Amino acid sequence: MNKFFYILVFLTVLSSCSEYQKVLKADGEGAIATKFKMGEEFYNEGKFAKANKLFAQIVPSYRGKPQAEKLMYLYSNSFYQMGDYYVAGYQFERFASSYPKSEKVAEAAFLSAKSAYMLSPVFSKDQTETKEAIEKLQEFINVYPESNHVSEASTLVQELDFKLEKKAFEIAKQFNQISDYPASVRSFDNFIFDFPGSKLREEALYYRLDSAYKLAVNSVEVKRTLQSGLVYLKKKRLEDAKEYSEAFIKSFSDSKYTEDVNSMITEINEELKNYSAKS
Repeated sequence: MNKFFYILVFLTVLSSCSEYQKVLKADGEGAIATKFKMGEEFYNEGKFAKANKLFAQIVPSYRGKPQAEKLMYLYSNSFYQMGDYYVAGYQFERFASSYPKSEKVAEAAFLSAKSAYMLSPVFSKDQTETKEAIEKLQEFINVYPESNHVSEASTLVQELDFKLEKKAFEIAKQFNQISDYPASVRSFDNFIFDFPGSKLREEALYYRLDSAYKLAVNSVEVKRTLQSGLVYLKKKRLEDAKEYSEAFIKSFSDSKYTEDVNSMITEINEELKNYSAKS
């Protein structure tokens, strides 16, 4: 019984594949409509690769015809469903441009932008595509504010924004870890300015202070004469570190870093006393 069933399934699949290959290779005016019909059937069954091959053959034949709008949407979405986001994004963008009055235009615009989101790499890699995806998603939100995809688009923008934050944060932190403290302080200054509401703000303020503190206490005193007068370089760095410590305590008085920060503040103040004695 079971053996007969499997043989029947095998023959059905074989027949289906044979029919697909026959239609795929067919030529002539009558074959075009058949390919559209079979392509749509495969599409509805979730067999997007087979549907895509059939659609690709007949797209030129439907240009300017009433069925072209439906075909182009199915064709575009078949790329998306196959995970070919480069082509899907391009095809959905073309669809939105070609059929601005279509009931599918907002969805096509969203899927074009979401295709860009899908191409965004991990935060450790170059983020050019991430920035492009943010621009496209934000453009979708601006053009179609009433779309039911706006909420998802906004969530995707937030995810991509955090990826940029994480990238900038890790670069600044890496400078700290390799003891390039001036570069770390500058990078964290930029991070805090660029991402004022970041989830990573506490850590950014801490590592900025840590970098400034280590830069200051490990400095060899150098006197520089500027227009404003004689400047002690180490003193200036200690004062900067103290300012960063105050900024941290003001923002995060109850932090997991508080004990470490207080220890740094104590040493900074002790070092600054040396300059009070000189004046």
